[in-house]
Amino acid sequence: MRGPVAPPQVPLSVSRGEAFVDLVHDSAERLERRWPQLASVDFVVREVPVARSDAGGALSDPDGLDAFDFDGESVPLGRYVAARGDAPDRIVIYRRPVEIRAKGREERALLVHEVVVEQVAELLGLAPESVDPRYGQD
Repeated sequence: MRGPVAPPQVPLSVSRGEAFVDLVHDSAERLERRWPQLASVDFVVREVPVARSDAGGALSDPDGLDAFDFDGESVPLGRYVAARGDAPDRIVIYRRPVEIRAKGREERALLVHEVVVEQVAELLGLAPESVDPRYGQD
């Protein structure tokens, strides 16, 4: 008898990118329970950051999430982008730099959460330990 292995609403496989987005959203939801004001913040995943000098002009980055000034020696894992006009506050997590630094799924999940906590701390003007008391603990 031939038929589907799993119902259509259950994915048989999840791409690495989708799994990463899920980690970011899980972390954001966890923090939102403690900090309800995060409900209005957009959490965005991008592949890699791009130095503004390499971005090729404003048209290649209309939302301002990819290109920004950084020293080029250390690659950022995430960043906070303040609200502008109609755009809400946004926290961007860069997938590739995080994945390169993490050896496995558990380590990746921990690093994603730490980066999200650091960016939320910047948004709120607090220390990361105030945002999540377990920050930095293995």
